[in-house]
Amino acid sequence: MKVHYDLKQLPPFKNAVITTGAFDGVHTGHLQIIKRIKEIAHQVAGESIIITFHPHPRKIISSIPGEIKQLTCLDERIQLLEKANIDHLVVINFDYLFSNLTATEYVQDFLVAHFHPHTIIVGYDHHFGKGRTGNFDLLVALGQTHHFNVEEINEQLVNGEIISSTLIRNYLLEQNITKANQLLGYPYYFDGFIVRGNQIGRTIGYPTANLRILNEEKLIPANGVYAVRVHGNCFGEKVYDGMMNIGIRPTVDGQKKVIEVNIFNFDQDIYEQFITVMVYEFIRGEVKFDGLDALKNQLGQDKITATAILAKYEVKLD
Repeated sequence: MKVHYDLKQLPPFKNAVITTGAFDGVHTGHLQIIKRIKEIAHQVAGESIIITFHPHPRKIISSIPGEIKQLTCLDERIQLLEKANIDHLVVINFDYLFSNLTATEYVQDFLVAHFHPHTIIVGYDHHFGKGRTGNFDLLVALGQTHHFNVEEINEQLVNGEIISSTLIRNYLLEQNITKANQLLGYPYYFDGFIVRGNQIGRTIGYPTANLRILNEEKLIPANGVYAVRVHGNCFGEKVYDGMMNIGIRPTVDGQKKVIEVNIFNFDQDIYEQFITVMVYEFIRGEVKFDGLDALKNQLGQDKITATAILAKYEVKLD
């Protein structure tokens, strides 16, 4: 997959089959659209192209700037799309000028002028242009004028719900990791930088890696205890099981939100290292215990629960 950031440096595309969108999470619904652009590109001896936007459009056009939390940052999106084996990914700087293109200008001055599409694939209820005034019917009409085909992919349903990035975000914020992962098609994950904590966990036999999340736009699941796996350069090629707590630790201090992971069968100094945490299932909510002994007993039960949960899942990093 070739990644392009500059519209002025785009190569000439042959029979471009394109789709556009934020593709936040690159979830199972997105994969159906990607599958279709690859099929058509193969049929017409063309090239498959995804056009995505950075920053997320909602950050620019939302009435509450900066409030959008993302399932995937740009680098993560690129990595996930690379696995989909498309030919080209074009990253567009979504700024106020771009957001003010009318629907017709968006098609004529952007899509047609730069990509000369053979076919444009859109998802269910696709809208575009300033004020989201463009829709499938307008795209079809402009396709007749500019000689491109248009195809709409039906909504993708799981248990009667339309798969969307918004739905997945909501599940993560409701502690429903199982449903979120089902819609994503992979365990939700995030990267963290290991910093020193107060080391209370070590005194009761459960040392933790305390994480600082460097990307403030990354969505972190709701407070609670989760079954997780971790990997990173500091572990070599190994993947370790563990359990993670997100919250204020009410038994210890209850002052500020922390993310801490107890890594099973691992006890080495990995401060100032980056690790990736893959979240599999929710175990329980945060509880204020009567003391450290009660907390220690509960952590023992949590470890048993996490181990049983993780035994159900194959270790996969691809």
